[in-house]
Amino acid sequence: MSNKTTLKIALIQHANHPSKQETIQTTKAMIQSAAKQGAELVILQELHQDRYFCINEDVKCFDLADNWEEDIRFWSDVAKENHVVLVSSLFEKRAEGLYHNTAVVFEKDGQIAGKYRKMHIPDDPGFYEKFYFTPGDLGYQPIQTSVGKLGVLICWDQWYPEAARLMALAGAEILIYPTAIGWFDEDAPEEKARQLDAWIGIQRGHAIANGLPLIAVNRVGKEFDNHQALDGIRFWGNSFVCGPQGEILAQADAQKECILLQDIDMLRCAEVRKIWPFLRDRRIETYDNITKRLID
Repeated sequence: MSNKTTLKIALIQHANHPSKQETIQTTKAMIQSAAKQGAELVILQELHQDRYFCINEDVKCFDLADNWEEDIRFWSDVAKENHVVLVSSLFEKRAEGLYHNTAVVFEKDGQIAGKYRKMHIPDDPGFYEKFYFTPGDLGYQPIQTSVGKLGVLICWDQWYPEAARLMALAGAEILIYPTAIGWFDEDAPEEKARQLDAWIGIQRGHAIANGLPLIAVNRVGKEFDNHQALDGIRFWGNSFVCGPQGEILAQADAQKECILLQDIDMLRCAEVRKIWPFLRDRRIETYDNITKRLID
C-alpha cells in the first residue's frame, strides 16, 4: 500500500450503449474524467464492455469472449494512459468450451496486478450465468496494488459472507464488487424496495463484520435478451461506497450514468478494528460445520 492515508476512488456507473465500441469509448472517457479529478483507483461494473448477455442462453454469445486478449490490451492501455489502478470485469475465454466471468486488475503502468474469477454463479430467470461461466479456481486472494490489497469479488458473490470473510482473513484492505443486478418492471414497488434494501444491507454487513470499506459498482438502464423473449431487466444502479462500520459514504441513483468519486480513509479500518475486534473473538474451533452443504 502507498504511504498516503487517503485514497480517492471512482466508481463508473453507466448504461449499455448501442455497440461495444460506443460503450467502451463512453467508459474510457469517464475514466479519463475521473483521473483528471484525482482518482487513483477506478472500478468498473460487471461485464462492462457490452450488454448483459446472460439474460438468455445463446451459444452465439460465447463469441463475445473471442476478443479476450485484445480486451486485456485495451484496458491495460487505458490504465497506463490515465495512471490509475483499474478494476475491470471481462468475459474470459480460457479454452474452447471453458469460460470465466473474470475481474482483471491493472496497475498504474498497465501491468496486470492480478485477476479474480467469479466463484458463485447464479442461474435464475434473466441471469443464466451457469450456461456461460465455469466457477472460479483462483481462490479468495486479495490483489496487491500500489493503492493497497484489493479484495475483488463479483456480483453474486455479494450474497456470501464466507467470500468476504476469506478475503479479509487473507489481508484485503478494501472489498470490491463489480455488479450487474436489476429489477423486472412487473415487480411491485414494495418488492423492488425490499430487493434493493437487501442488496445494500448484506454488503454493509460484510463491511461491518470485517472492518473494511466496501465498494459496489452496478450498471443502469433497461436491457433485453437478443431474442426479445423476456421483457428485460432494468438495472438499478445505486452504486455505493460504505466505510468499515457500514456507514454509507457515497451512493449513486437508480437511473443516471455517473462518476461517483469518494475519498477513503485507509487508516480508519485499524481504528474500527481496535474498538470492534471481531477477528479476535472468532471461535474458529467451533466452525467445522461451515464447510458442509447442510447440517442434517
